[in-house]
Amino acid sequence: MKVDVRLFAALAEAARTRGGAVELPADASVRSAWAALVKENGRLERFERSMLCAVNAEYAELDAPLRDGDEVAFFPPVSGG
Repeated sequence: MKVDVRLFAALAEAARTRGGAVELPADASVRSAWAALVKENGRLERFERSMLCAVNAEYAELDAPLRDGDEVAFFPPVSGG
């Protein structure tokens, strides 16, 4: 399957891209998409413990399953007042 991956803020800066299409196995999860990104760009690995994920604009956990055509977003936590 193919999913559209989006990276935001520090993740996009570290990867030097805002994302793109990623080819994954049929039983892929958000973690699978993240692993594919880290494999291509090791600078992303340091964000795994703090990043947030969303699938089709809804917050998601790393073990959330993916379907063909999903949009997966990875972004750092947002804070402020």
